[in-house]
Amino acid sequence: MTRLVGVGVGPGDPELVTVKGVRVLQEADLVVVPVMDPLEQGRAEATVRAHVTHDRLRRLVFALDDRGGPTAQRLSAWEVAADAVADELRTRGGTVAFATIGDPNVYSTFTYLADAVRERLPEVQVETVPGITAMQDLAARSGTVLCEGTESLALLPLTAGVEALEQALTHFDSVVAYKGGRQMPAVLEVLRRHGRLDSAVYGAALGLPDEAVGPAAGAPADAPYLSTVIAPAGRTTRGGKL
Repeated sequence: MTRLVGVGVGPGDPELVTVKGVRVLQEADLVVVPVMDPLEQGRAEATVRAHVTHDRLRRLVFALDDRGGPTAQRLSAWEVAADAVADELRTRGGTVAFATIGDPNVYSTFTYLADAVRERLPEVQVETVPGITAMQDLAARSGTVLCEGTESLALLPLTAGVEALEQALTHFDSVVAYKGGRQMPAVLEVLRRHGRLDSAVYGAALGLPDEAVGPAAGAPADAPYLSTVIAPAGRTTRGGKL
């Protein structure tokens, strides 16, 4: 049996990997990690190496910060990575584990890799191991309750534009925005217009030495691409949303 398993390894803190995730990574015949540069260790690899001592690890180059949809660079990266994984499974069999930051079913590169590998190797068994997401980690580190009672929760990438954030703040209670990056000044202005800036929190590099967690109003204009903003629902009474 050949298996491709997407393993969520959390936002970056090696302690936020599940017991199952560690076991799958340790038992895999090969662990692959996404990187932007084959000569540099990425966040997922750093987390994996905190738990895995075997040398069966390979870097796969992805256009992780490429913008503009399925660009030629992105499509090429997916194809090359899929060829490498499919060749490994076809030749050696066993299990290939793909370590992905956060959760493999939430805005993850694993989705595209799995689809492309299935095209090459229809019999492959694809599985996922859930991981802790950045919004959960930021909520914990900032003491922010994501939702309670009957409150709704919206999650969106700011690559969809600040207009999508406007809509979410209008129609949902708590709103989480990923990938703020250079749009942070516009994001803060939207939050201010909706009266949500004072309660919103910002986080980047969660669990890493250069971690930043604090009020969204203090977020830098040149925030990292992988930034998270939480605008929690307004609450005035205990249990008022039940």
